[in-house]
Amino acid sequence: MSNSWWLKPAQAMNVQAREEALARQQQLTKPAGSLGQLERVAVQLAGLQGRVKPAVDNLWIAIFAGDHGVVAEGVSAYPQEVTGQMLHNFVTGGAAISVLARQLSAQLEVVDLGTVAPLNLPGVRHLNLGAGTANFVEGPAMTDAQGLLALEAGRDSVRRAVASGAELFIGGEMGIGNTAAASALACLLLESPVSLLVGPGTGLNVAGVTHKALVIERALALHAEHASDPLRSLFCLGGFEIAALVGAYLACAQEGVAVLVDGFICSVAALVAVRLNPSCRDWLLFAHRGAEPGHRHLLEVLQAEPLLDLGLCLGEGSGAALAVPLLRLACELHNGMATFAEAAVADRPA
Repeated sequence: MSNSWWLKPAQAMNVQAREEALARQQQLTKPAGSLGQLERVAVQLAGLQGRVKPAVDNLWIAIFAGDHGVVAEGVSAYPQEVTGQMLHNFVTGGAAISVLARQLSAQLEVVDLGTVAPLNLPGVRHLNLGAGTANFVEGPAMTDAQGLLALEAGRDSVRRAVASGAELFIGGEMGIGNTAAASALACLLLESPVSLLVGPGTGLNVAGVTHKALVIERALALHAEHASDPLRSLFCLGGFEIAALVGAYLACAQEGVAVLVDGFICSVAALVAVRLNPSCRDWLLFAHRGAEPGHRHLLEVLQAEPLLDLGLCLGEGSGAALAVPLLRLACELHNGMATFAEAAVADRPA
């Protein structure tokens, strides 16, 4: 496709800042490596931000929402109107991510890419790409034009984040049926058996999970020819909000903003982003290992070491928001601890 902006290389990590941050970690008043992953993530952030002492104080959270035509196949425990109702809940402050954003002093943006019921909610960006996606067991979920606009919606949110001075970007999602879309997309790209990646989503029972798996099998048979093409796979099986997350992750890497990836659906978007443009991988930090069965496998494929493992499956970016205090503390420890020389503490013999 012309003007394939998503293929532009990511910004390079600042190797000097990373090496200086690593050297600083070796000088702090603690046994080397004793803070484990907190040390590693602070050093990674230093390299990404190009400063020896990183910070993630300025936080941008974007929630992307859209409806899914595959809900007609009975793949969700909740009715489709919940998508629009939750958009209202986000902007009126009642959702989990709304509470977390307030506590973290984060900027929260809500983007409606296309819901079945027309909405006009104050505080929501309504893009109206369509009345949700089409049913992907009958054809592609979205047209090329819709898919490209969804990618751009993610990119545009990142540009607003950059203009605000954001040091960390979290993307969240809302869309009844989107675990089915994410599972189908991951199965196609990874050529994995459906049983490995399909789970209960928002609370399906065993019979419901079995039915969802059968629906996804039908979709995979229909779209199998696109397994080697991540963009076409995304447009055939993804949701508007998943495509927006893909665009956001790629734009963050290009603009030089670290990403904290949320749960299963966001990790599928991260997989698509990495398949489209592998240079974005360094910019993706992973917040948690969720309860959805396929999430563990996805994290292994992405060689991701998540910060938390709390059995979460809410979505909305909530797991990533919960990990922010840990990132902030990792930075504070890295930046604020004294070195052995500053504290006049004896280091190990060389």
